[in-house]
Amino acid sequence: MPETPPETGLPPVPLTVEGASVLHQMARFRRAAWRALSAEERSRILQEAAAALGAMEQPSDGRQSAFYSLLGHKGDLLLAHFRRSFEELNQAQLEVARLRLSDFLEPTASYLSVVELGLYESTAKIYGALAARGVAPHSEEWDREIESVLARQRQAMAPRLWPEIPAAKYLCFYPMDRRRGESANWYRESMASRQRLMHEHGMIGRRYAGEVRQIITGSIGFDDWEWGVDLFADDPLVFKKLIYEMRFDEVSAIYALFGTFYVGLRVPAAELSALLS
Repeated sequence: MPETPPETGLPPVPLTVEGASVLHQMARFRRAAWRALSAEERSRILQEAAAALGAMEQPSDGRQSAFYSLLGHKGDLLLAHFRRSFEELNQAQLEVARLRLSDFLEPTASYLSVVELGLYESTAKIYGALAARGVAPHSEEWDREIESVLARQRQAMAPRLWPEIPAAKYLCFYPMDRRRGESANWYRESMASRQRLMHEHGMIGRRYAGEVRQIITGSIGFDDWEWGVDLFADDPLVFKKLIYEMRFDEVSAIYALFGTFYVGLRVPAAELSALLS
């Protein structure tokens, strides 16, 4: 049975810091309609797309897009956009929609989220320190101290909060939840228990640090799942090994639910013509 958190009076929610706004767009290419065009018309459309998408794939202060050729039946293309805000994500989506190429892209799925780093260790320390001083949760002094911690963490973690999209050959993206069922409910575990479980979970990922880059995004209130996971690697077998090993640790074995997996190969905008020919 899951542990019932003690009544400490402290907030049960761990602190987080957020960075880049992220949109994944999955689409199917309408090949029959594309083949009906003349070679000259296809060339003009591809030139327009290559110029626009080529500019979008250049990293610029937390703003970048990348394009992937998907494997399997779930779609043909995946476009990943990292921006500074939801407003900028909307502009990126509209910029793609304005391309003539978009007339031949049928959306199959999308996912909206923000880069998120959980601060379990910092949360435990600051909550404990404030409680020891008798500072009431959510009071003005509490909120001021919490914001000071978050500001320091945002500065220290800026490279991870506003990442460039790794240039790795392969991408694996999937959404996930934590269980909220009757027999296993992540949200009824104590802060200390969740901190321990996440630490053990993270230690597995660190062993693969030289082979795979992971970017975690939060999507509670934004999309149908709670988190999105992007894995980047030059060898796709690493995805299998990492995710398989993680399923044996307690946090995944008991509390994790996984959504649809998407795996694709990175395609520079300049090579879209060869991909769609």
